[in-house]
Amino acid sequence: MSGKNEIAPIEQNSGFLKLADPELAQTIAEELNGLDITFDRVKMPSTGSTTFLIPGKGGEPESIKEFSGVILHHHPLNTYYSTKFTGGNNPPDCGSYDGVIGQGVPGGKCATCRYNQFGSGENEGKACKNRHRLYILRERELFPIILNVPPMSVRPLTDYLKQIITDGKRAAKVVTTFSLQTSRGGKAYPLAQFKEERDLTLAELKVITPLSAQIKARSLQVAIDDDQLVDAGEDNPYIDPETGEITSQ
Repeated sequence: MSGKNEIAPIEQNSGFLKLADPELAQTIAEELNGLDITFDRVKMPSTGSTTFLIPGKGGEPESIKEFSGVILHHHPLNTYYSTKFTGGNNPPDCGSYDGVIGQGVPGGKCATCRYNQFGSGENEGKACKNRHRLYILRERELFPIILNVPPMSVRPLTDYLKQIITDGKRAAKVVTTFSLQTSRGGKAYPLAQFKEERDLTLAELKVITPLSAQIKARSLQVAIDDDQLVDAGEDNPYIDPETGEITSQ
């Protein structure tokens, strides 16, 4: 007889297995027929804060210090505005979903674009903002949320993904914890932090893998223009053109 404090196997209580419901696909198709499905966004905080604003029930955002989920898909997101962006749903003058080719004006190869070079923006930064978009599925949820990682937090994300790869894993096969810390020196800009929480089980992988492929295929249809493109630190802290590190002026 099992003791009352015995921990149930994760395959039995994991929220990700909610996706394995055989009637789920039909339910979604019927209930959302003819409706445009959009992805909720996680907001990075303003300067001096270390809490995310994450969508809650009823549309009211919740302020939380950390959350966890599976990164179903991720890709670069470059955006260039010829005038200072102040919010709203105005599309950028030039944007790129892959960080390689920009669409718009000036368009063309991102690597050689004059607006994608250090020194083209304020305080030696870039006029083109190099973000990274993450599609994250939390446990007990059916639809992923989007986190647009701002330029200052791309390096911590890169370091995390390098470690995942070194360990022979992929982002879509582990649960990641997302948190924040403040940058050193100058203003207290929030920096996103990433930490591996655990591997997905085989049962979870069976439902997560096809969903990851679906999100990857759909990601190019998700608009670049949204109010998440103004994130903490967009008043351009000083960036070292040699290393890309944020420093005090």
